[in-house]
Amino acid sequence: MFAVLLSVIVLFTPESGVPSSPPGTDKVVHTVLFALLAATALWARAGLRTVVVGLVAYAALSEVLQQVITPLHRSGDVVDALVDVVGVALGVFLFTRVGDAVRTRRRDRRTSR
Repeated sequence: MFAVLLSVIVLFTPESGVPSSPPGTDKVVHTVLFALLAATALWARAGLRTVVVGLVAYAALSEVLQQVITPLHRSGDVVDALVDVVGVALGVFLFTRVGDAVRTRRRDRRTSR
C-alpha cells in the first residue's frame, strides 16, 4: 500500500511541488518507483501477468492524466512511460532473482541437516 501511495504522490504532485533536480533524475525516480511497485505486488502474491499488465496500464494512464489534468501543470511524456515499463521489468527481475536465491538457500539448509 505504501508503494501505491508513494506512486500517486510522485506522479500526481503539481509541477509547482516538484523539486528541481539534475537532468535525468526523474527517469531514475520513475524506474525505481515502478520497480518497487512490481516487486511489492509480487511479494503480495499478485500474479505475474496481473502485475505486468496492470503496471504497464498504470504507467500509460499516469502520463495521460498528467497531460490532461490542467491544475497539475505537468506534461505527459512517452519516455517516462517507457522508463516505467523498464522499472516494472527490473522489479520483476529482482524479485524473481532474490526469491530464487532465498528458496535455494532454504532448500540447501534443509538438505544439510
